[in-house]
Amino acid sequence: MHTGAMQAAYKSARGQRAVQQWCAEVISRANFPLTTTAVDTSVGRIQLTSAGAGTPRIVVVPGTGFNAAAALPWLQTFSAHWRTVIVDLPGQPGLSDPRRPSRARLPWYGRVLDEVLAVAQLDDVVLVGNSLGAAVVLAAGSARITARALISPAGFIRLTVDPKVVVASAIWMLRPSTRHTRDMLRWFVAPGQEPPETEVEWMTLMAASCRTTLAPPPLPADLLADRADRPCVVAVGEHDRFLPPRRLAPAVQRTMNVDLRIIAGMGHLTTPAHLDEMVTLVAEVAAPRPGGG
Repeated sequence: MHTGAMQAAYKSARGQRAVQQWCAEVISRANFPLTTTAVDTSVGRIQLTSAGAGTPRIVVVPGTGFNAAAALPWLQTFSAHWRTVIVDLPGQPGLSDPRRPSRARLPWYGRVLDEVLAVAQLDDVVLVGNSLGAAVVLAAGSARITARALISPAGFIRLTVDPKVVVASAIWMLRPSTRHTRDMLRWFVAPGQEPPETEVEWMTLMAASCRTTLAPPPLPADLLADRADRPCVVAVGEHDRFLPPRRLAPAVQRTMNVDLRIIAGMGHLTTPAHLDEMVTLVAEVAAPRPGGG
């Protein structure tokens, strides 16, 4: 796979070790049965974390800076209904190869995800993408994909970024601490809510160890039109400050010909409190397998 110039997700080898140790420890402490495996691809090793019974059915692609360890509540909740796999994207903090291209990342990520499905022999899957992961799910075009569920999705419109968020994010990156992380993450949850402590811990480590990535641009309209030929459900939090429903809804309707679902009481960050609603959404395009929850 042609990649051009590549850059690493981490600021240093020490940062990479710290992130990978955190991820490995969180996964080892999981209070439900799961399995991990690494698949070799043309862009390096990619980590897959799985749970649930039966043939893999749901493939979750996390958002910017997230991975299976940081998204374990997703895996636990979804695997009660379907065999579920979470992909640690390469070039994002986690247990996969740390390199990513400096340009044209979304097409690259789409090809990587297609290759992962092929190498891991994952067939008839429903892709569930969150934030950046939703844009990657849209960029992927494998025939192995039967449907998509897009949560707080990048890829449709440019993100709205309040100047106060820019300031909070800069402080978080330059002076990582739990307080600065919490201040920044309050912009990602509904007004009056506090961000989950696991996200605060993880993103404090991420700020200290990792290089930032910019929000992905919208995908080409013709690509989105092509993706409309398979079942798709799209949802966003009513309090999402980055993808306001009033801006996102017309773009989703125009490009995919589906109505945007608005999740009450949720911001951009999908907290564990909203995961049962995510299951209901995904079930619309992925009926539970026999014996599922």
